[in-house]
Formats: sequence, C-alpha cells, structure tokens
Amino acid sequence: MGRTMPSLLEIADPERIRGDLDAAAARAGRDEEALKRAVVDILKAALAQGRARARERLEQGAHRGRSCAESLSYLQDRVIEELYRFATTHAFTASNPSKAERIAIAAVGGYGRGTLAPGSDVDLLFLLPYKQTPWGESVVEYMLYVLWDLGLKVGHSTRSIADCIRLARADFTIRTALLEARFIYGDRELYDDLEKRFDAEVVKGTANEFVEAKLAERDQRHTRSGESRYLVEPNVKEGKGGLRDLNTLFWIAKYVYRVKQPSDLVKAGVFTKEEYQTFRKAENFLWAVRCELHFLTGRAEERITFDLQTEMAKRLGYQTHRGLKAVERFMKHYFLIAKDVGDLTRIFCAVLEDQEKKKKPSIGRFMQAIRRKKVIRGFNVESGRLAVTKQDFFDKDPVNIIRLFHVADQHGLDIHPDALKLLTRSLRLVDAALRKNEEANRLFLEILASRKDPETTLRWMNEAGVLGRFVPDFGRIVALMQFNMYHHYTADEHLLRAIGILSEVERGVNAAEYPKAHELMGKIKSRNAVYMAVFLHDIAKGRDEDHSDAGAAIARRLCPRLGMSAGETESVAWLVQNHLVMSDVAQRRDIADPRTVRDFADLVQSPERLKMLFVLTVVDIKAVGPGVWNGWKAQLLRQLYFETEAVLQGGDNAVNRKTRVADAKEALAAHLADWSKAARDRYFTRHADGYWLSLDTETQVRHAQLIEGAKDAPLTIAAEPEPDRDVTQLTLYTQDHPGLFARFAGACAVLGMNIVDAKIFTTRDGMALDMLWVQDASGGAIAEPRRLARLEETIRKVLSGEILPPDAIEQRARRERRTEAFSVAPQVFIDNEASDDYTVIEVNGLDRPGLVHALSRALFHLGLTIGSAHITTYGERAVDVFYVKDVIGHKVTNANKKKAVERHLLEALADPVKKSRPAKRAKREEMAAAE
Repeated sequence: MGRTMPSLLEIADPERIRGDLDAAAARAGRDEEALKRAVVDILKAALAQGRARARERLEQGAHRGRSCAESLSYLQDRVIEELYRFATTHAFTASNPSKAERIAIAAVGGYGRGTLAPGSDVDLLFLLPYKQTPWGESVVEYMLYVLWDLGLKVGHSTRSIADCIRLARADFTIRTALLEARFIYGDRELYDDLEKRFDAEVVKGTANEFVEAKLAERDQRHTRSGESRYLVEPNVKEGKGGLRDLNTLFWIAKYVYRVKQPSDLVKAGVFTKEEYQTFRKAENFLWAVRCELHFLTGRAEERITFDLQTEMAKRLGYQTHRGLKAVERFMKHYFLIAKDVGDLTRIFCAVLEDQEKKKKPSIGRFMQAIRRKKVIRGFNVESGRLAVTKQDFFDKDPVNIIRLFHVADQHGLDIHPDALKLLTRSLRLVDAALRKNEEANRLFLEILASRKDPETTLRWMNEAGVLGRFVPDFGRIVALMQFNMYHHYTADEHLLRAIGILSEVERGVNAAEYPKAHELMGKIKSRNAVYMAVFLHDIAKGRDEDHSDAGAAIARRLCPRLGMSAGETESVAWLVQNHLVMSDVAQRRDIADPRTVRDFADLVQSPERLKMLFVLTVVDIKAVGPGVWNGWKAQLLRQLYFETEAVLQGGDNAVNRKTRVADAKEALAAHLADWSKAARDRYFTRHADGYWLSLDTETQVRHAQLIEGAKDAPLTIAAEPEPDRDVTQLTLYTQDHPGLFARFAGACAVLGMNIVDAKIFTTRDGMALDMLWVQDASGGAIAEPRRLARLEETIRKVLSGEILPPDAIEQRARRERRTEAFSVAPQVFIDNEASDDYTVIEVNGLDRPGLVHALSRALFHLGLTIGSAHITTYGERAVDVFYVKDVIGHKVTNANKKKAVERHLLEALADPVKKSRPAKRAKREEMAAAE
C-alpha cells in the first residue's frame, strides 16, 4: 500500500496504545467497570487522534483519497488488535488453551479491502476452529461491547470454517464478503485454512455464475440510484460510476483471476498500464470524496447534495477558474471520473468475454462464426457487433471514425470493444481537417437526426470522446454541472436525453404524454432543423455571455458546416435564441390576456416556427429531469399554442371581443337549459368580460352550479382534482374583501401545497370568485377525500382568523438544507407594457414555503388588487408574476408608488426564518456573556 512507518505511527502507534492499556490494567486492579471505562477512553482517544490526522492529510490534496481510507483502515486494525490482545491478556486469559480455544479475527466486506471511510461499518468475522467455547464467547462479547461503546457501527459474525463454506455457497452476499476477507489478528493458521478451503470448495468452477450475479446486482443498483452517472447530486458509493462499480469490477477480477491487488490486473492481461493508472486515479478521487463527505457530515452520508458541494469543493482545494465556480469545477471532475469508471467497466467486461471464448474453442462455433461474418462498408460484423480488422483502419481514412457510428445506427449494431479501443487511440485524427470534411459532416447530421436511435449513438460518440472533438463546443459542456436544483443532469447529459425524447416524440412512443408535440412533429417541414436546435439549445452553458445568444452564434457557424441550408440555419439559430420564451410565457404570463398572445405572436411570426418551438419546448422541459414535465405545463403550452396559432392565421384579429364574450355566454346557456331565461340573464350580468374570455365552458358550468348552490352561504369552497394535469383546482366563492387572496394562498402554504397558477375574479355584485391550481409537495394532484377535507377546513380557519398564516407557516417551514447552498438575487420588475389593462409585476427570488402568501400580503398592504397570479419555480428559484391594478382600477404608473411596490416586495422576498437567526444568535451570545 505504499505506507511508510513514520506516517503510520502518526495515525496509530500500537506500542503506545498497548502501554496505555497495560498501565490502565495495573491501576484498576480488580475494578472491572473502571478498567472497561479506561479501555474505552484510551481507544476512543486513539481513534479521534488518528482520524484527525487522516483528515488533515486528506485536505492537503484530493490525490490522497485512497491513502486516507487506508490510514483509517490501519487505525481500525490496530485498535482491534490491541483490544483483542488486552482481552486475552487481562480480561479472559487462557492459561492452557485447547485446540478449540483459538480465534482468528478477519475484516470482511469493504473493510476487508484495507480501506475504510470515517462513517463506514466495521465488518468483522470472528473465525473459530469448529465450535464456540465459553472462553471464545466471552472474548468476542467483551470486544463487541467495547467497540459499540466507542460509537462504531460493527457488523459481525462468529462462525466456524465449515459455517463459512456452507453459507458462502448459498448466498452471494456472504460469498462476496468472504472473497474480500483480510486477516487482522489472532490465529493465522486458522485463517489460512479458511482461505484454502474457500478457494477449493466455493470459488473453483463457479466464476460464470458469480460474474452473472454481480453484473445483475450492479444493474439493479443503478436502477435504484438513478440510471445516469450524470445526476447532479450523485451517490459516490452506489451511483453509476461510483466506488461500488470499481468494487464490482475488482470482485469479479479477484474471483475469476484470483488476483490479490488491482495492479495484478495488468499481469493478467485485463488492463494496460495506462488503464490501470486510470483505475487508481478514479479510486483515489472517489475515496477522497467519500471520506471528506463523511468527515463533513459526521455520518455515513453517500450522496453529494447541493448543500454539501460548495464546502466539499473548498476543502478538497478547488478554486474558481475560467468562468467556472469552484463547486462546478469539483463536480465536473467528479463526472469525468465517473465516465472513466464506465470506460473501465466496459473494457473489463469485453476482455472477460473474449477470454471466455478463447477457453472453449470448437470447430462448430468456428464454422458458425464464419457463416455469420459479413462486411458492411468496410467493417466486419462479428456476432452482431461492428469490428475492424486492421490497426490502420482509421489512419487510412479518418472519416471511418464517424462512419463507424453511422453504420452502427443504420443497422442497429453494437460496436465491438476492440474497435472502441482502437478508436480511443486514434482520437488525434478527429482534427480540423475531419471537421471540414463534407462526407463526415453529412454522416454526422444523419446520425443526429436518425429515425432509429440517435440518443444511443450520440451517447457512444460522447463516451468514446469523439463527439466533443468533432463538435468542440459540445466538448466544452461535457460533464458540466449547472449548480442549481432545477437541472437534474449535467449539460451534455441533458442534451443527449433531449435528443432521445425528441426521437420518442417523433416515433409516437408515450404519445399520450405529449400528443400535440407528436402530431406537430409529423407536420414540420425540416426535421433536421428541430433535431439540430434540440442538440444546440444548451450548448453554450457555462460561458460568461447569455447561453441563448451564444448558442445562436454557434448554430450559425455549425449548421452550414454540416450541410444545412441558409433557411434551416436561420431557423435553428432563432430556435436556440428563443428556446426559453414559450415556456416562460406559458408559465409566467396570463394567456387569457390578449396582449400576451399578441406579443408572443409578434415574436414568433410564422406557424412553422410556432410548431418547431412548441416541440423544442416540450422536449427541453421533459429532459430536465423526472417529474419536471407534467400535465399542468402541457395544458398551458397547448393553450398558448392554440391562441397564438389563431392570431398567426389572422382569425383572432377578425373576431370582435364582444363576439367572443357572446359566444362564451351562448355556450354556457346550452348547459343551463334547466334554468329560466331570466335566471340565466341575471347570472350573465354578474361577470365582467374578462371572466368570459379567460375560462373554458366546462369550468364556467361548474362555477354557475357552485354559485347557484351557494345561495346565502357566507363561504363556499370547491375542490376539483385534475389528475391529467397533475393539479387540483380550488375555487373560493365568498364576499370580496381586501387581502382575501393572500389569506387563501396562506391557507395552502400552511398545508405545504404548491400554488402553480391563480385567477381572481370579482363579480359585479361584490362577490369574490378566486381560483387556485395547487399541487402537493411531490408535484401531483390532491385527490384523496381526507386531504381535501383537511384543506377545506384549514381555508375556513384561516379566513375566519382562527389560524394566522405567517405563524403557522413559520412553524411548519422545514426548509430543505439543500436550498441553503443557493443564493438567488431578489429582483422585482414592474412592466406596464405587457398588458393593456394591468400592471405586470414579476418577482424573482429564493423559493420558500409561504412565499406566495408573503408576496400577495405585501401587495394587499400596498392597496393593489390582484387580477391573476402565475407561480413558477425552477428548482430553488421562484418566479412569481402578478397582474395588478390600484384601488381605482388603474395601472401603477406613479414613480413613487412603483418604488414603494419594489421596496415592499423585496422585503417580502427575504426569508423570515433566516432574518431571525442573527437576532436569536445575538440573544444567545448575550445570555452566555451574562452567565
């Protein structure tokens, strides 16, 4: 392990520990309790001192990760060794031991590898000759109680050799633990006997079943922890590309080749020296991350959450450089290492497969291989995989590098690992000349817009390092993490997933999830333009300039190079430049306001662009991560699409607003046929024009029935779950009064509901008809009768004053610690041009429970009436938009009033919990000083 004696003595000095224990025994005499307390104190001090030294070394540089883990393992070994020595010398002396009174102590599992994280379990095997004796039972029990008193999590088993062999045959988990067993102290002969029998009676002849079991176990683990290795809050132990993948690789190597150390894999012909160095580098880095994670949290935390990433980067020595924050550089390093682990696993599995084939030559299989072998465009096809036969295949024609992936895509073939190996050695050929090659560019565009499986092929190109070289701007975002809670993946992973989702949309996979996008994709004139826009929409992330502007500039350079026409190039550039606009308008503006649709239509200008932008927007949102795309967003986008399509086709300009109101009333009248004409006419006069233009007929029918049924009831509440849109519509009908909406929003916040949209109407007879669309904390509709009843009860209590929302929200608010890692600059924008009738106020800030309530309450105190509210969150960032008027129904135009609005809303954005912390801290310090 490359340890030197002085450095190990700094971690743990066994002679000093032994001396301290012997001295304690002499002092305590026959007082067993005092002696046990002294033993615990001495060992606890040794552990604390050794861990502090290990941490100090680790934080001198991330390259010390494995050294730290080995040091902690060495420290634990010495503690166990001296504890066993003490137990058998001072506590339970066997003056004339029999053959049965022998124990070998072995580390198993992860601890058996000679590496240990600060919070890891200490897995021990107490090995007996054949049966337990009273002496052995006493020694094991004494040791375990001391280890538990030290605060260690000890996994232990007490078994004979026969027990170990029998259980290992039946259980792969136990077999794997014993595979990694390592002798610590005790009877060495006993342990050596276990090793020999384990090899002969368990391992021999069972390599295939072990490999199959471990690879299946790995796949299940990846599914549990997230399929991608590019999740922005990765699990360093269990995640794809994490330590467990390296462990699995070595378990298999140890089992199949019976190697002792990873370096033996070079001798076995599994890895080259360079690949072994990659293995060591990955292992070293991942151990540094895992150990620091445990040190920082004080527990066995394996997930690098947002609230830890910044401090982790700082402690491991990362600094801001070339426009990337220190935390982004740290996480980019992490994802590049995870990619290396994936490469090593692929190489290793390929070697295993090839060597297995060589072990079993047969004439029959040889003849079968001859019959299967065929050639496609210069490539051999071997067992369904593309292969190359000559080492200079790529040197002779570098276009073959791109052609390899093109053929694989067109014919649905895998690529032989040997071809990928040769490709890796030939990456220097992906140079400026190849990037200018017309044929190479044509092939790449066909890969990108393939009707088969473009995501998989592009992913292969990315993993092989080809994609980032052929499109250097893409290379800049490989493994680039966006430090926010909205994006679930790295920038390159987001783009590749987006391409895969676009392909699904086009082919009609999961068409029920995005039916309109599927329909429009079949009508778009240039598929290539849409695929290219999806590929490029976030390609300029991580730069100083706006990524939409920079991405459009990249599109104008890259599209002509790939052979796209001037018209297609301009379409791609426009789509990249405006890829966020449709989402922003749909979620943050009142689509029922004619000005919103008119302004959006002025930007889009053509039905073809509208189709392409709709598809791009759907794909982009869906590719952000699980749960981000939902029925509510789908409905908003469809509504905006239909409204804008009507304007672009000239239909809406020809329809008089009064005619649209009359049409809405006529449609409602058809559903109220059982009402008298006089009752219908009275009802129609209660609502202003905005009401008739904002809602669909189905909703208006429900409102009519609700209002008719309310009669003289002071408060009527209706809840309508809409599972298809993942929202629940809440309707409140009561006497209007100032601040009603703020209280309504407060009631939802008290129960932890997320408000995603709101519409507020006041009838001509002074009644409020307020609508909120809410989701539960997981982003779904609230449908269970019990939860709906509780929601109604809470709303009634808040409106009656029985519950005060600010107090209840603060008691409930248990902000995720992850959000504390972020700071969002609070901003307030006041716009009098976005609507003909309202002042539009957009508020940006750090999201928190009860934020909508705080903002609407501030608007109420400012004397402003809310016409509609649009609530959007992007991870930790909230963007809330309010359409408001002053008390006399005018826009907010006075300069002083606008300043007051901005000041009060900025105050509302401030987190009351955070604001109270300094005061509470000061009070505690004052009390401490007084004492």
